Amino acid sequence: MKTKAARRPLLPPQWAPYLLLSPFLLLFAVFGLFPLLFSLWMAFQSWEPTAGLDAMRFVGSENFVFVLGDAWFWKSLKNTLWLAVVSGVPQHLVALPLAVFINQAFGRHGHAVSAAYFLPYITSTVAIAMMFTSLLSTDYGLINVMLHSVFGMEPINWLWQPQTLKPAVAMVVFWRYLGFNLVLYLAALQTIPRELYQAARLDGAGAWSQFRFIMLPALRPMILFGVTLSIIGGMQLFEEPFILTSGRGGPGQAAMTVAMYVYRLAFDFSDFGAANAISWLLFALLVLMTWLTNKAFKERQA
Repeated sequence: MKTKAARRPLLPPQWAPYLLLSPFLLLFAVFGLFPLLFSLWMAFQSWEPTAGLDAMRFVGSENFVFVLGDAWFWKSLKNTLWLAVVSGVPQHLVALPLAVFINQAFGRHGHAVSAAYFLPYITSTVAIAMMFTSLLSTDYGLINVMLHSVFGMEPINWLWQPQTLKPAVAMVVFWRYLGFNLVLYLAALQTIPRELYQAARLDGAGAWSQFRFIMLPALRPMILFGVTLSIIGGMQLFEEPFILTSGRGGPGQAAMTVAMYVYRLAFDFSDFGAANAISWLLFALLVLMTWLTNKAFKERQA
């Protein structure tokens, strides 16, 4: 009795993983790698977009020299750093003890409580900015009404004064991202074994000692993760100040961030070369800040 010969596979078996990964690799190459490399190429070009791709002219490092000597760039970088610190640091200083309280008061049901704090993070940025524009209104804003009724203060023109615009933007960013950090810390706290707390109480450790010697060491990786995300998000801050200032940065460019300046250089002034140069300078700064953060959180060997 004759037997049928086994069919030879169309492709060798060792090619199967690459075949399965090919859709992702293709999409990444088209929508990820190509724009990244094109942006790097553009940083060394002078280009007027309306003239077409043939109008590109290689200028070497001129874009970087221009950016480093541009007063607006340094002002936007100063604004960005200020907003990143003033809105970012309080997020963690409030989220961490709040997560500890929710974890101790509600235990495993704390996620239901933290969901209320998480809502601003998943809410539309446009809706949030419109809400705070109304709250910060000079004549009828609820914040000014409360300040006047409680402290007798005169109405503050929050969004049209350089000295009050940046604190207003920082308040919006803090309010929006507090819940995100809260959820991170709460999730990390609930992974700590209860037996550690019980053993610490038997040894006479109080609440502060438990927080210092049990919670903080266990939360170190999550704190590093949260702080790193805050640094990256703070340095790329765009949506909140853009909407609150109608895309102009406010009076005296008090709330113009680096990301907003990149947008204005590209789409208002049609200087795509300088805009891409700033993007890569910002990337280098983020790499440096992330490295310093990791070094600061690195456990010191005894």
